[in-house]
Amino acid sequence: MKKHFHFIYSICLIGILCASCKKDISSPISNINPTTLSQVFQDYWNQMNVNYVFWSIDTTNWDNVYAEYNPLFAQLDINNPNDVKLANTYFRQMADGLIDSHYNLGVTIPPVADSISPSLDRKLQKSNFHYPFEYTSIDTVNYLDHGFVSGNYTNSENQNIYAVSGTINNKILYFHCSQFALQEAYQSPVNNGVKRTLQYFFNQLQNLPANIKGIVIDVRNNPGGSVSDLSFLTGQFIDAPLKIGYTRYKSGNGRLSYTPWIEADVAPQLTGHAFTIPIIVLADNFSASLAEATTISIHTLPNGIFVGETTWGATGAITENSLYNDGQFNVGNFLSVYTSSAQFEYIDGKSYEGIGYTPDFAVPFNLAAAKSGDDLILDKAISLVQ
Repeated sequence: MKKHFHFIYSICLIGILCASCKKDISSPISNINPTTLSQVFQDYWNQMNVNYVFWSIDTTNWDNVYAEYNPLFAQLDINNPNDVKLANTYFRQMADGLIDSHYNLGVTIPPVADSISPSLDRKLQKSNFHYPFEYTSIDTVNYLDHGFVSGNYTNSENQNIYAVSGTINNKILYFHCSQFALQEAYQSPVNNGVKRTLQYFFNQLQNLPANIKGIVIDVRNNPGGSVSDLSFLTGQFIDAPLKIGYTRYKSGNGRLSYTPWIEADVAPQLTGHAFTIPIIVLADNFSASLAEATTISIHTLPNGIFVGETTWGATGAITENSLYNDGQFNVGNFLSVYTSSAQFEYIDGKSYEGIGYTPDFAVPFNLAAAKSGDDLILDKAISLVQ
């Protein structure tokens, strides 16, 4: 996926990363260093066959893909730039229908350098597609009361994280983060803006003023981040484990070889407690991965409400292939495949991979309103707090 949409982690929860999932079987893949485009294709097809985790629900017929493209790649010359460009087109066609919304195929076969994201390509083709909008640019000016706290933190992967917290109309406690590296920022020995923002937000939660009638967690435009943040943030609103669904991994080299489903819980934090006031999560089409897990978790609360747009639809967990029997892999120096390591099902028994999670109150994006300084999604959330 293009760097802006390159989601790092998802909803695999601490506590289910158990030794039973560790990769302990041999792979049938030779992991050759390909010298021909035919070999690149065959190694890619084989590794997808073994490592891709969504074959049980993906509608792509991978055997038909082999039958169609194997003879085509056999005709290509890796030293012919036009053939390499044609191969790149084939790779894009092959990946076109894959359901994994984390999926990204990086192609680096000179003269081609491409990044193929089927989920992004599909969204770009939708009639209601819109580009991300930076809501905090208007929320901090037109909505948050004077005295809000905000700041930045550069995480261990050199990514800039922004967070802001304050009150709205002196009756709503608001928190937003641009990406998840909250626990890392909070525990950093170096003072930083995200830590200060979290200190303010947590202090408000632990000593909630009587005038606060609702809490808003805003994960719009948030592409995900560190898995530990799911319990670190959502665990502030619970006093007992919160079951949100189930995960499973590949258990062997078979396309449909899976582990049993493992319960996925959010862990309460030491300072966490249950609230009775509404907790409203704001998410949009660009809320993905751990932002979706946060949305799902808050919505699972008895007083949780989801306002906004359907989320991106990238709910599968991401981790290193060396730890599991599936997930990310490379084909020599030519292809790098970024793909989920686990399936996730919500407690309703449904998978939202490639679909996205739908809000209780849908608020379509309105560019004219946003440009005029009106945040329609936040307006709806405010109206729900009495």
